[in-house]
Amino acid sequence: MDHDLHSPHRRLIELRMAHADLDSLIDHTAEVPPLDDLTLRRLKKRRLALRDQITRLEVQLDPPEPA
Repeated sequence: MDHDLHSPHRRLIELRMAHADLDSLIDHTAEVPPLDDLTLRRLKKRRLALRDQITRLEVQLDPPEPA
């Protein structure tokens, strides 16, 4: 059972949820004017890093078929 808690599929789900949360936060804070640009850039950078992790994990779990 402990194996399921640390499986790549579970990690992928967690990363996707974190990405969606950041996406929502960025959308919300972009609408609120008193946000400082540095904070917004950091959030976007973190979202991009999560997207990269998701992509790497997806490729690892389902490698592309050879041509």
